[in-house]
Amino acid sequence: MTRWRMTVEFDGAPFMGWQRQDHGPSVQQTLEDAIAKMTGEDIRVHAAGRTDTGVHGLAMTAHVDVEKELTPHRLREGANALMRPAPVSVTAVEPVADDWHARFSCIGRRYLYRILNRRAPPALDRGRVWHIAQELDVEAMAKGAAHLVGRHDFTTFRSVHCQAQSPLKSLDRLELAVDGEEIHIRAAARSFLHHQVRSMVGCLALVGRGQWAPDDIRDALEARDRNALGLNAPPDGLYFVKAIYPDD
Repeated sequence: MTRWRMTVEFDGAPFMGWQRQDHGPSVQQTLEDAIAKMTGEDIRVHAAGRTDTGVHGLAMTAHVDVEKELTPHRLREGANALMRPAPVSVTAVEPVADDWHARFSCIGRRYLYRILNRRAPPALDRGRVWHIAQELDVEAMAKGAAHLVGRHDFTTFRSVHCQAQSPLKSLDRLELAVDGEEIHIRAAARSFLHHQVRSMVGCLALVGRGQWAPDDIRDALEARDRNALGLNAPPDGLYFVKAIYPDD
């Protein structure tokens, strides 16, 4: 039995998220079915985190246990061939220790949110950015974002369907940068609540539009009430960037 660490890239648009679902296709199911067909084994893939419907992955880390003797090259190439034409790609494979776990060994997760801030709608990046035609005040958004960094009760920014035991999370970084016609929002933490990034981005967009003041972000946070949330951003612009491990 070999435990393989995999790096997985995917377009989330046609999927119900990473986790296998009874009511639609998922990235996990696509990957598991491919490796099962390749090996003839009952396969279970574990990932560093879950993603919502429509959320993309630049470099999701996952692992799988396989009894069949394989090389990293054969596992990667075989899985990719059997997943076509689904927009999922295994970009790297390596053997790891039997006690290494994609989720439980992870000490940090990074997300990127892309806002296309121009009048014209996207043609090539439709479904991969959140298009906001109104010019946004990035400086005000950055001031609002500063209220969210640190350890807080993020109940306001947590989905009512979140399964986490506690709303307390430590947000290490929430940074904004302008890249051409896009505004990039990067979030870093050990772990996130369900919808946390999308909820934070949605409220920052309200600040950028002038509908909220930067301090309204603090007030929403301190309310500890989902009803205080101003807006939940769509999944289109959200990307799981990478997972962090002690040996990386």
